Amino acid sequence: MREVVLDTETTGFEPESGDRIVEIGAVELLNHMPTGRVYHQYINPQRSMPQGAFEVHGLGDEFLADKPLFPSVAQAFLDFVGDAKMVIHNAAFDMKFLNAELKWAKLGQLPWDQAIDTLAIARRKFPGAPASLDALCRRFNIDNTARTLHGALLDSEILAEVYLELIGGRQPDLVLQTDVSKGASKINDQAWRAQPRPNPLPTRLTSEEAMAHEDFIEKLGEGALWNKATRH
Repeated sequence: MREVVLDTETTGFEPESGDRIVEIGAVELLNHMPTGRVYHQYINPQRSMPQGAFEVHGLGDEFLADKPLFPSVAQAFLDFVGDAKMVIHNAAFDMKFLNAELKWAKLGQLPWDQAIDTLAIARRKFPGAPASLDALCRRFNIDNTARTLHGALLDSEILAEVYLELIGGRQPDLVLQTDVSKGASKINDQAWRAQPRPNPLPTRLTSEEAMAHEDFIEKLGEGALWNKATRH
């Protein structure tokens, strides 16, 4: 199962009021495990950056001036997402912006049912508790110290960890590696199965105990169940 965890940064809250996307970050999951494939793009919004938005993500006019416009990167983004489920924190916000930008680029819309909203999952799972990304990191002991400012790719990577905890968590001592070509889970690059020891463990039975056992078996006689079992 392929999923894409994504996040956007914008100039504000309402695309219909002239706000635009300035950054998209996304990471690929296969069978709930990161594959290492990512999508990351800064975008020129063709407008000035409000101070309030700049204080959130630190992306200013000068930095974004030479970045591509959304229509020139839209198809690459759509190709990366494909038909995968999109894992988004507060999906309504990002989907609203993505579909507005796609509409202006005269491209097809992303179906709303393609999105998985981790904010909604968190609110159902922990009713009444804070459900921001930072609050969930604290709940699950996920290190987010690098998140001094919002950043779409970093937030996507953090959200991927949060999402895996929300849907059941992972055993920290059992790290599965995914064979992307076959979709099979592996441990240390070998298909997992119980392996015999290369060298059997030495017996912990003393010679006196072994002799006492033999004497006991002899006293049971030929018809003893133990003798029948050891013949097979």
